[in-house]
Amino acid sequence: MFSFNFQHFFWTMMIIAIFNSNLSLAKQSKINGLKMNVIDRCWRLNPEWRRHRSQLATCSIGYAGKMTNNMDKDLIYYKVTDISDNSMNPKPGTLRYGASMIQGKVWITFERDMNIKLEKPLLISSFTTIDGRGVNVHIAENACLMIFKATNVIIHGIRVHQCKPQAPGIVMGPEGKVIPLGHVDGDAIRLVTASNIWIDHNTLYDCQDGLVDVTRGSTNVTISNNWFKNQDKVMLLGHDDGYVRDKNMKVTVVYNHFGPNCNQRMPRIRHGYAHVANNFYQGWVQYAIGGSMGPSLKSEANLFIAPTIGSKKVTWRKNSQKNEDKWEFHSVNDAFENGALFEITKGGRVPKPNYNQEQSFEVADVKFVRSLTRSSGSRHTQSSAATLGSASFFSLLRTSSPPLRIVSSEGWGYLQRYSDAQVRIRRVERGRL
Repeated sequence: MFSFNFQHFFWTMMIIAIFNSNLSLAKQSKINGLKMNVIDRCWRLNPEWRRHRSQLATCSIGYAGKMTNNMDKDLIYYKVTDISDNSMNPKPGTLRYGASMIQGKVWITFERDMNIKLEKPLLISSFTTIDGRGVNVHIAENACLMIFKATNVIIHGIRVHQCKPQAPGIVMGPEGKVIPLGHVDGDAIRLVTASNIWIDHNTLYDCQDGLVDVTRGSTNVTISNNWFKNQDKVMLLGHDDGYVRDKNMKVTVVYNHFGPNCNQRMPRIRHGYAHVANNFYQGWVQYAIGGSMGPSLKSEANLFIAPTIGSKKVTWRKNSQKNEDKWEFHSVNDAFENGALFEITKGGRVPKPNYNQEQSFEVADVKFVRSLTRSSGSRHTQSSAATLGSASFFSLLRTSSPPLRIVSSEGWGYLQRYSDAQVRIRRVERGRL
């Protein structure tokens, strides 16, 4: 009778490595029935992504464009090692020191899993990337993130939640300058006069105001692959009805998962233009997408699942006779389930995003939306390619005819349990169990 030992395990792992090297990653993803979106496909299939973190900047799409200004030979890599925070005298090793005190291009990573409680809003400098991949980082239970008069900022792979309003005060801002702040609402991520911003793969929830606010002339923003849940007001695009500078605002909202337990503003648009594509809407209470002051919207290939109880209407538009004929709300190739209804603008033209070459991307068929958004939110990322490869290997063993007998029944049982455990871990990380 076979006795499972280290030598047998070693050779089994060698065989897996051989199969992984011979099967292309594209074929592996096909075997698993996965359809990654274009952003994830850009970096997650690379098993060496940890060694080439800044390549993430080449993966952005939509109005943010390619974030290549955040990478080059002058890039400073900074690692957060200290969870403490001092809003006026940040210590080296803290998140605030890296995000506010260092001049130039900064790529911020985290030494380990962290729960960070900020004293005051964190003002992020231009050309800064916050990269939470590979660890579990929470910013929660007090002040949260603000991009104030900054450009070329990436926020990727963190969890921001339970954000609270902040009284007026002073805080250390970009380049070590003291910034006076008025009252700050309890938003997870707030943009104020910001441009070229990419907010990707974050999990945002349970804040006292909103989750993402794009305000006061902010533009060229991409909000992608995020998981928004457990929130009343989710996303605001445009400061207020009287702030006409937001007519120049352009925002791409793509590959996000809205829900469960989201009420409204997914997004709410004032004045400007939004291209909302390939998002998964898991219900709402009041509405999913709304606006005022004559905004323009192209809703394209989104999946809207109406709630069982409550409003079935996807859209809401604030009454305004003055702006009634300027509305441009159009639905193109969207899918509607459980009685969802989209009130479009009658007549008129479908507003095009008019992306340039660096911003442009192909919107996928709506039938793939569940797959495209399956990996939304912050992920405690291991080597995605390696995980995908091992899953493909087991899939190949199961489906081969005749079955491949490269291990004994006992060895197979061990590896099968390992594979099943990895699948379960990934589901737990996504909150699906």
